[in-house]
Amino acid sequence: MILACQNISKSYGDNVVLNNINFHIEKNDKCAIVGMNGAGKTTLLRIIIGEEEADSGNVAISRDVRLGYLSQNQDNELENTIYGAMQEAKSYLIEMEEKLRRLEKEMEEKSGDELNSLLEVYNRLSTTYDRENGYAYESEITGVIAGLGFSKEDYARPVGELSGGQKMRVALGRLLLSHPDIIILDEPTNHLDMASITWLEGFLASYPGAVITVSHDRYFIDRITNKIIEIDQGASSVYNGSYSYYSEEKAKKRQAEMNAYLKQQAVIKHEEEVITKLKQFNREKSIKRAESREKKLDKIEVMDKPTETVSDMRLKLEPVCESGNDVLYVEGLSKAYGTNQLFENLEIDIKRGEHVALIGANGTGKTTILKILNRIVPKDSGRITLGSKVRVAYFDQEHHDLDTSKTIFEEMSDSFPDMNNTRIRNVLAAFLFTGDDVFKNIGDLSGGERGRLSLAKLMLSPANLLILDEPTNHLDIPSKEILEDALTSYTGTVFFVSHDRYFINRAATRIIELRDKVLTNYQGDYRYYEDNKDRIFALQHPELSADTPVSEAQSTKSEGRLDYESKKAAYANQRKRENELKKTEAAIEKTEGRIAEIDEELGKPENGTNVSLLMELSSEKEGLEEKLMELYEAWDNLQSQ
Repeated sequence: MILACQNISKSYGDNVVLNNINFHIEKNDKCAIVGMNGAGKTTLLRIIIGEEEADSGNVAISRDVRLGYLSQNQDNELENTIYGAMQEAKSYLIEMEEKLRRLEKEMEEKSGDELNSLLEVYNRLSTTYDRENGYAYESEITGVIAGLGFSKEDYARPVGELSGGQKMRVALGRLLLSHPDIIILDEPTNHLDMASITWLEGFLASYPGAVITVSHDRYFIDRITNKIIEIDQGASSVYNGSYSYYSEEKAKKRQAEMNAYLKQQAVIKHEEEVITKLKQFNREKSIKRAESREKKLDKIEVMDKPTETVSDMRLKLEPVCESGNDVLYVEGLSKAYGTNQLFENLEIDIKRGEHVALIGANGTGKTTILKILNRIVPKDSGRITLGSKVRVAYFDQEHHDLDTSKTIFEEMSDSFPDMNNTRIRNVLAAFLFTGDDVFKNIGDLSGGERGRLSLAKLMLSPANLLILDEPTNHLDIPSKEILEDALTSYTGTVFFVSHDRYFINRAATRIIELRDKVLTNYQGDYRYYEDNKDRIFALQHPELSADTPVSEAQSTKSEGRLDYESKKAAYANQRKRENELKKTEAAIEKTEGRIAEIDEELGKPENGTNVSLLMELSSEKEGLEEKLMELYEAWDNLQSQ
């Protein structure tokens, strides 16, 4: 265990946000904190990192454990380029590398014991450098930059000139490169496109440390987590598994609680009816029995009814009339802004009942296509044909359908004059507008609140073709599930743009990808698209497809690594030769000493008549002289090297 939250409580005035929160994190845990908007998730993160104090309880962190935190509102005013900002996260390795280079220069001028001493220091430092993956830090930096959606042309861009979302990506990259023991992320996917989110999932899933994240991206949570911590009405529950596991177990738990509550209510009602009947008999015996039952009933610990949640709200969305089979046909559609050609000669064919998701990287023109279909943006060329009896409702990110001078309730009742107040209030409640909230002025609402109101209007729309641009933005998970359930059972036609892969996977029956200025069709949900995207793209666009080149990082070691390894090998060989030279000199000295001893024995008068000894000594001397010649030759070679 490297982190534990023990009985954490936090209130703001009378509002209890967190109440006795308990959980712990192991070394390699990948954990998500989930809950409705305002449940206290970000507050909990801020308490963990020490930016806020809990009213009670404590956070226990193991010694030497480093935390890295990315907030939703990151202060990232760096006076550096994108590449330079990323390099700063590896400053300790850069300093280590500079020291290694200095040692290399010093070793070129040293020999003997001085060289050996420097080599020991060099080897210790290079081992540390190697263990910290120093040989590949430049490749790691370029990999993170590319993974977060920046190109090589962006390396030299000043951070100060970037958009808010781009600055957040730089901050995320710096955090990932710093390799903390626990990565803490608050809504990390908000400013990433699908490709970058997929890359981040792979990075975090294989990260050799712990991860704690708050996110509304259920697909992201599902991919990386092995533990879910739910904050509900201030209390915490821990589920050891993915988001899908949590979702299933949460539903089972809630159903079990509701069943137990209803069963107990039935028992109580039955007992009360029996007691009433016994009293009606008005006999001493029956009255005693009634009193006995009343005492037993009073001892029952009555369960609280499980709290109604937004997810309990289920809305039915149905078109007023059915369209023809051909709903929308687009051919030859092109659009450019100046020299920037977004797309050219596109064809889209959507049939009745299809739920089609339009996906693609940021900036490819997805929203532009939707705006062209709704005559908000003019097309350069092409033809758009709506089928028979098609009625369109459009949800746009700017919420042009709302009158900012009206209240929420006025907007809904004026838009749907034939609808009763109960129906309107139920729909508004599903999107978190309850009580006096419905009398707020639209002009005073946040962007997220306006988005929820536009969706509420959409739910009551009589249209049979819904065109939606990022409908799940700013929605919490229960509200997303309401929208998904409504669209899944919707018998009309839906064409939408979204980055929410979980939503796409549930709501789409077909996917169209806008890539390289062309459209590719995938007959399936998002998982089907993920499994088949490159194969089907190659089949539909052979002229644009080529064998994907293996990245430099995959095919060869980096130049820094090769240079480092060659120098390390060179110095290792040099040291080996030094040692071999010393061993050879010692062997020469020993051999010469033994030959001198033999000569002394051969010269002694008392050995002159001992033929056997003389022959043995002469034979040994001959062998030693041959060995000595070999040692001299080896010594000469080592010296020349």
